[in-house]
Amino acid sequence: MTKYPIILVHGMALRDTKFTRAFGKIESKLSESGYPVYTANTDAFGSVENNAEQLKNIILEILSEANQDKINIIAHSKGGLDSKYMISELGMSERIASLTTLCTPHKGSPVANKIWKLPMWLKKYLAFFINGFYRVIGDKNPDALKVCEELQTNDKKDIAFENDVYCQSYSTILRNKKDCFLMAIPMKVFTKAGESESDGLVSENSSKFGIYKGECLDESVSHTQIVDFFSKRKNRHKIFEFYIGLCKELEAAGY
Repeated sequence: MTKYPIILVHGMALRDTKFTRAFGKIESKLSESGYPVYTANTDAFGSVENNAEQLKNIILEILSEANQDKINIIAHSKGGLDSKYMISELGMSERIASLTTLCTPHKGSPVANKIWKLPMWLKKYLAFFINGFYRVIGDKNPDALKVCEELQTNDKKDIAFENDVYCQSYSTILRNKKDCFLMAIPMKVFTKAGESESDGLVSENSSKFGIYKGECLDESVSHTQIVDFFSKRKNRHKIFEFYIGLCKELEAAGY
């Protein structure tokens, strides 16, 4: 068991609902292995600032209930950006033991660039329907237009947290677009942009933050599959084992 509880922070478009789980069966597999794990059910299309505030409140509530002073964050995709903002801008560095980001677009994604080039009237039209749908399934403050703007590529340097928060990152690589039908179209954007290998939405280079640990799996795994969303049956066990192994490493390191 890890010294501190673990919270899984999801990315854009996913959240826990009556019919879906943001991390599939990963949370239950970690619980079965004896790890104290929670899922942060922040807005699926909330801005970084909005979700960081929600995440802060969720973590403080968990720490109070668990009678703990710190927590380990394992964040996927935009959840990593929400977590970084919360730690650096909302005074939470002393409450976070470690931050592990998976496929987080620390330097943005060319897919967001492509969408942002659409006419503003079309972007607002699409955002209107996206925001409306996600309000129905639980989002409090969805803002799809703002999220797209925030996820564009950038050359920002990694932030340094005030206190000693252990930071590490992982990526995945989708080696063949046929391995994940959801990422087939986004993969074309990367090919045209001449980007490095990617998971379909985030490049390997953009995923790097803190201590970069490389690929989660040696297999071809997409951005969504690593959180057990449309993951291939042959890879599911390996995905679960990756998360369990990650928690074992945190445990061994004293987190």
